[in-house]
Amino acid sequence: MRPMRLFLFILALFLVAGPPLSAGAAENPGTVKIGVYLPMTGPMAAQGQAEYAGIRVAHKMKPMVLGTKVELFLADTTAENIGTAGAAERLIKEHKVHALIGEPLGDDPLGGISLAEGARKPTVIPSTQSPATGDKRYAFHVGLTNALQGAAAARYASSYLKMGKAALLMDIERDDSIDLSNIFMERFMAMGGQMVGVAYCRTGDRDFTAQLLSIMAAKADVLYLPVSYPEIARICRQSTDMGINIHIIASNSAHTPGLITAGGEYVEGVILTTDFVSEGAPADVATAYFDAYKKETGTRAGRFDVLGADAYFLLLDAIQRSRSTAGSKMRQALARTKGFRGISGVMDIDREGNAVKGAVMLQIQGDEFRYLETLRPGKGPGQ
Repeated sequence: MRPMRLFLFILALFLVAGPPLSAGAAENPGTVKIGVYLPMTGPMAAQGQAEYAGIRVAHKMKPMVLGTKVELFLADTTAENIGTAGAAERLIKEHKVHALIGEPLGDDPLGGISLAEGARKPTVIPSTQSPATGDKRYAFHVGLTNALQGAAAARYASSYLKMGKAALLMDIERDDSIDLSNIFMERFMAMGGQMVGVAYCRTGDRDFTAQLLSIMAAKADVLYLPVSYPEIARICRQSTDMGINIHIIASNSAHTPGLITAGGEYVEGVILTTDFVSEGAPADVATAYFDAYKKETGTRAGRFDVLGADAYFLLLDAIQRSRSTAGSKMRQALARTKGFRGISGVMDIDREGNAVKGAVMLQIQGDEFRYLETLRPGKGPGQ
């Protein structure tokens, strides 16, 4: 074959097949390997199992990327006491995964993220927020950040409820509770509100009489309560018994059916910030997922299921855009994410690897969470 004809033949093949994947994708041409490390047993098993259910449904909906099969590998962070570091190490060394989906939970919350960072393997975190991941260039969150949650709670209290005096009760054993409290205070006062009371508790506390008496004496209009749902249920019951009539705003820790079960009529009217509700999801993206989830599991998708699915879909979106499974190229694509249409909302990824998206406001009415509205970042009254 003449050189010119050979050149034209090769060019024609190139145009039909498209440009080749980068060298990183060619490392494992038969499969794209994604490792998942979650607590599938132990005290946090409900969260881990829900997130993995969401990931599995998302994988069933989109089992290939760039024409290549996607394979999932699961490691239970609570089994054999391996923790997040042991789980990530097993997935990277034994299964040769290209990227990970995992939660910084347990006794070594940042172990898996740090190990993946050293191996240059991107990790997408479904829900848990940890300020310490801000310096990790290969870690990305799809859940609502504490900064967006705390700011939304303050905006809602000041601009929507028109409250001028706020108090808060924080759990001093939880970093996220302290972080949310500081953000709420800063934003509420920046909008002209007064912080008239700050009280403290510990995880597992049962008697909140002293804290509630101080809040009642301060004559606060609204109480910010970024604590776990068992404590919220007890606080609401005791405040009602003490005759305290006050608006309560909680964080996404309250977005669980367990709060309604534990609190009953006492949690009626509680408002909370969260990152997902079906009524506020992008219809074109969410409907297919909700239908697939219901068909696969027989139940409705919840917050953790959806965030697990969003982590998977975002990771595949980055692989598609980068046309590579090389860690550095996937990381670059993830960092440049703009307008990604997730089930939990449309999001950008900021410089610290966090999702920037709307904060969903819910209220407990009867035996369910009712959608109020979605507060877009930097938009709305008081901004």
